[in-house]
Amino acid sequence: MKEVYKGKTKDVFALDNGHYLLKFKDDVTGTDGVFDPGANTVGLRIDGIGRANLETSVHFFELLKQAGVHTHYVCADLENCTMEVLPAKPFGKGLEVICRNRAVGSFFRRYGGYVEKGAPLHGYVEMTLKDDEREDPLITCEGLEVLGIMTREQFEATKAETRKINQILTDALKEKGLELYDIKFEFGYHDGQVILIDEIASGNMRVYHNGEPMDPMDLTRHILAK
Repeated sequence: MKEVYKGKTKDVFALDNGHYLLKFKDDVTGTDGVFDPGANTVGLRIDGIGRANLETSVHFFELLKQAGVHTHYVCADLENCTMEVLPAKPFGKGLEVICRNRAVGSFFRRYGGYVEKGAPLHGYVEMTLKDDEREDPLITCEGLEVLGIMTREQFEATKAETRKINQILTDALKEKGLELYDIKFEFGYHDGQVILIDEIASGNMRVYHNGEPMDPMDLTRHILAK
């Protein structure tokens, strides 16, 4: 296999069968040693979080498969912390899709003058361009269109799929006594179809338990608990 990309939390390799292999690492995003799923820099290293993120991703991808949601997930090797995925072309140089159930994180930092912290947002969807140098700028549907990144039809389809997936995960976490505040997704297209790509792990979401935010390892233990 051939290495094609070194990421902040995963490395990507090309396989002979045309698929890709994601190698999960023990790095998480954050600032000054504090975990933040919305950060665009590696903030700290947590031993074992790579495998934990992979296990969590497999758990949720299998859940979505049962619900008929199309993703790039094929299979995983927990011992080697790898996941085999379908080849999917990203939108532009990468597009992050955030679904927000409550006002926290960067949303509250931007709009705190209009909303109380933790106020319900009812699955509000926003998109940002993956661009570390420009701190992942927000972009509108019109902006995506004019830059040739995504059509209006693709935007609406992605937004609808995001809300559907968010609701499935929100309900699954609620069954474990947890509340999903927000979650970050990535989408691409494979064989002309928009599908969910990347991972679905504790490092991509803010989840609260009894009104308190959970750190990635505690969250993973709760998610995977039988």
